[in-house]
Amino acid sequence: MQFELTKEFLEEVRDLVQAKDSEKIRATLDELYPADITSVLYELDGEECKYVFNILDKSLDAQILSYIDEDTRTKFLKNFESKEIAEMMEFVDSDDAADILNEQPLRTREEVIGFIENKEKAQNILDLLRYEENTAGAIMAKEFVVTNVNWNVKHCIEEIRNQTAILEKLYTVYVVDQNEALVGHVSLKKIILATDYTKLLEIAETDVIYVETWMKSEEVADIMQKYDLDSIPVVNVQKKLVGMVTIDDVVDIIKERQEMDRQAMAGITEDIEEDDSVWMLTRARLPWLLIGMVGGLTGASFIGLFEKNLTLIPAMAFFIPLITATGGNVGVQSSSIVVQSLANRTFFEKNLGHRLIKVLMVGLINGLVLALLVFLANITLGQPIKLAFVVSIALLSVVMLASVMGTITPLVLDNFGINPAVASGPFITTTNDLLGLGVYFSVASMLYSL
Repeated sequence: MQFELTKEFLEEVRDLVQAKDSEKIRATLDELYPADITSVLYELDGEECKYVFNILDKSLDAQILSYIDEDTRTKFLKNFESKEIAEMMEFVDSDDAADILNEQPLRTREEVIGFIENKEKAQNILDLLRYEENTAGAIMAKEFVVTNVNWNVKHCIEEIRNQTAILEKLYTVYVVDQNEALVGHVSLKKIILATDYTKLLEIAETDVIYVETWMKSEEVADIMQKYDLDSIPVVNVQKKLVGMVTIDDVVDIIKERQEMDRQAMAGITEDIEEDDSVWMLTRARLPWLLIGMVGGLTGASFIGLFEKNLTLIPAMAFFIPLITATGGNVGVQSSSIVVQSLANRTFFEKNLGHRLIKVLMVGLINGLVLALLVFLANITLGQPIKLAFVVSIALLSVVMLASVMGTITPLVLDNFGINPAVASGPFITTTNDLLGLGVYFSVASMLYSL
């Protein structure tokens, strides 16, 4: 049954913490998953959280730490001594431990590593800390099962039993040669079905997909998504197997990328949370609001250039919001689809011309439908037939133009290394507003001979 945090449950936990009733607290929280305990801790203050942490098993503490967001975790761990943090790191996977320690001051980081009793774990964490952030080397785990290409199945099973003692989950079994270079991987199903003295090389899959330590984490996520992988091996420049990236890390990367894209599409320039300071929230939102304001002032000035037209035909002003809003909506729709599709970059490289033709056809059909509806509406409302033609032709042109702009702009921004998600926000909307006004008044000038 899914846990729901209620006010009554939270008050019960707080009362138990105040009473220092450790047995009842453990009994209450033992029924919950680590993620649910995390949601309870979010509602407690620092001292209450520390008390609860100290009475729970260290292995459970380690799982809870992985669920806490980075900013909250950094503040929370300030309540603990380096030795206490080291005790928790003993139960955290090396990749998660490296992430947690990267958030700490350098002195704390070195003290924690020094206090870790498992020297192999400490060395694994140190190996990961030297990799640049947001690379395959930085997010890989050092805990994985590795076998030698010359072993038989019986020897392999014995090693699996020995090596899985430190693993929470077993994804696959990797096979290396005498130089520790990656040869391939073998599934548990094949190991179970094979006879004891079958050589691993006979049942191993040697056509293995792997990534290198220097590759960007987003690229790793894209590869794992494309090939539907639960895990992927990581090799260094000598092709030696040094780690493994698992699906849970990739899910975090995808969620973070989606959140950043969502904020960029809304015109937010920084990664922020609702509980951040007023200054951070303002700083993240203000730049695009200023750009939108400049676009609005430019649009007002643009309309001023056609003041004569509006004086002669005042009814034209009624349709300005229709033209600008439709252009902005079409542009955002087109750019949003492109941003989603950019995960498969080869699609655009091979099909760009075909896609642009398709976009034009979609824009043409949508534009014709909207233009026809607007024309009939204007005639029904008694507008002059010439004005109805102006609005309809302008609307058709704006829809087609906005479709193309919404497709091309993200591709151009991506080519220059700029987050293409910004194209779906105020940038594309403001641009299409100006283009829409230009098209509208140009069509009016031609039909009315102004």
